Amino acid sequence: MNRMLYVLLTFLLLTPSCCRAQKSADVCVYGTTPAGIMAACAAKREGKSVILIEPGRRIGGMTAGGLGWTDLYHPEMLKGYARLFYERIATHYGETGMKLTFEPKVALAVFRQFLNEAGIGSVLMQQRIVKAKKKGSRITAITVEDAEKPHRHTTIKAKVFIDCSYEGDLMARAGVSYTIGRESNDTYGETGNGVQIRQKHQFPDGVDPYVVKGDPASGLLWGISPDSVGRQGQGDRHVQAYNFRLTLTRHADNRIPITDVVPDNYDPSRYELLIRLKERSPWRSYEDCLKWSPMPNGKCDMNNQGAFSTDLIGESYDYPEASYEEREAIYKRHLDYTLGLLYFMWTDERIPAHIRKDLAQWGWPRDEYEDNNHITPQLYIRESRRMLGRMVMTQAHCEGTAVVSDPIGYADYTMDSHNCGRYVVNGMVKNEGDVQIHLSNGPYPISYRAVTPKEHEASNLIVPVCLSASHIAFGSIRMEPVYMMLGEHCGMAACEAIDHHAGCVQQVDAGKVTTRFNNIERTTK
Repeated sequence: MNRMLYVLLTFLLLTPSCCRAQKSADVCVYGTTPAGIMAACAAKREGKSVILIEPGRRIGGMTAGGLGWTDLYHPEMLKGYARLFYERIATHYGETGMKLTFEPKVALAVFRQFLNEAGIGSVLMQQRIVKAKKKGSRITAITVEDAEKPHRHTTIKAKVFIDCSYEGDLMARAGVSYTIGRESNDTYGETGNGVQIRQKHQFPDGVDPYVVKGDPASGLLWGISPDSVGRQGQGDRHVQAYNFRLTLTRHADNRIPITDVVPDNYDPSRYELLIRLKERSPWRSYEDCLKWSPMPNGKCDMNNQGAFSTDLIGESYDYPEASYEEREAIYKRHLDYTLGLLYFMWTDERIPAHIRKDLAQWGWPRDEYEDNNHITPQLYIRESRRMLGRMVMTQAHCEGTAVVSDPIGYADYTMDSHNCGRYVVNGMVKNEGDVQIHLSNGPYPISYRAVTPKEHEASNLIVPVCLSASHIAFGSIRMEPVYMMLGEHCGMAACEAIDHHAGCVQQVDAGKVTTRFNNIERTTK
């Protein structure tokens, strides 16, 4: 008996603890995207205790991860913490008003200021949700694991949860309905949804798709799907392409040459389509296939441009539902492709010498992302899961032919989707899925019902990022300053639910929250 007791005690002492750590707060915010940071600050400002969780290694999402060129047509629509954020950016650079272009390190510093001034001194970093516990429709707790030591679990209890992740992982584990991919145009009476073959970011006619030109038996070049393209407007589960919004610099004293190290798994054959493309459409400059948006101090925000660029088309489909290990593999494929593309363009002799000479002035910035080899760690998850909430924002709302009655924020950007597939069409390479429908009606309101699930599914959850919208409407809404406004509103709505509705977010009067949002004096300095 004594020996059995000794063995048991030894086992308990030596076995890593699992689900032993517990924390609780009024509000739990999952994800430090701009929406998450603003939601946490708003809830803290309203007098609530807050737990803020980040599954990755860096706070601030895309805004602090390379997206330093803000997509926004009507800056005057920004209010609350969103406006204050861009005013702080301007102040940093010695300017007045709002500044919409900035370095990632500056955005990161401003986010940290917001958190510190709100009294949120610490963030639970690298903590990934593994399950949610419910009692009826109410989430009572979530369990997160340490990303580096997955056997270490922490249970988080809260009265209201806000899922601000780009992936909607808390929402999914709580059993909330969602969709992935593109609806048919028939679903909501739209024109920009589903399969779309258009001319923007498209290959010109005549680009041969085969390894040996003209010989289908030789196989397809890397990156071309063997599947047939769907019919126009048809729905599917394809997800628009992801990429990295890379930060580069041309200041020699701050520049690390891109050619210093051959990237992992480098394979020049992956970029043969770029050579084929430029045979049909000759080089003018390196901006033919890389979009360079200027940021202060000689830096740029580099994005996808043209038919063949930094978007890794077709590799995003599995990401939303993938395990954390599978996501890491998808992430690595994107990273290898992107670093390989830059190395190829900077060094391959098939790239014209004058293009390579111009590119050589750009390199990795020594003063950014010091803990990640000076490369942004944030993959641009343009779209993942989308909640099927109490109402769905659609193309009609974006175009102003339908108007919501419970606005909690505004959006104004083009209905935008990056390409979703690359196929052989009539013997030629064609991209599919890029849509850019400009809006003529100015900013339009976003419904509170679109950020709240059906009450019977989750009565104390709010979802401002993976909100309820069709694919093409989401393409307009999914901008970082919009997330900031939605996040602050949702933080305030969570407090209203706790104070007056026993945590039930569906019972909150959105108009009451918006009135307070518009009238409150922000105390951060």
